[in-house]
Amino acid sequence: MDDPQMAGDPQKAGDPQKAGDPQKAILREWTAALCEALRLPGGRAGDATHPAIDIDAILALAGIAAHSVVRPAAPLTTFVVGYAAGLASGRGDGDPAGAAASAAETAWSLAQEWADERGPGDVGALGDPR
Repeated sequence: MDDPQMAGDPQKAGDPQKAGDPQKAILREWTAALCEALRLPGGRAGDATHPAIDIDAILALAGIAAHSVVRPAAPLTTFVVGYAAGLASGRGDGDPAGAAASAAETAWSLAQEWADERGPGDVGALGDPR
């Protein structure tokens, strides 16, 4: 991914993963615990080194979805990207990290196109929820 946010550049992404931020340790612990609970590799206590889990990239993708579509698009987008990556990997369409990166790049591009066409966070395009 060529975008600095997707590459996990903490200066550009403004994410909590930058060195010295206490949220980094919490997110790594949470990811390790979640991996362990879901029986994924990298789920040993205190170890969140699963090769397909790039916390910086996931947070950056959530940010672009939230700001380009609407805020609730953030968790939905990351879930659908993970789901698509899992299905692709299960079909043998590449390794998990490659499948995740491909799905994230697709979602990233779509979110940017969405904002270009409809304006960032354009609730009006969805209709007034009231």
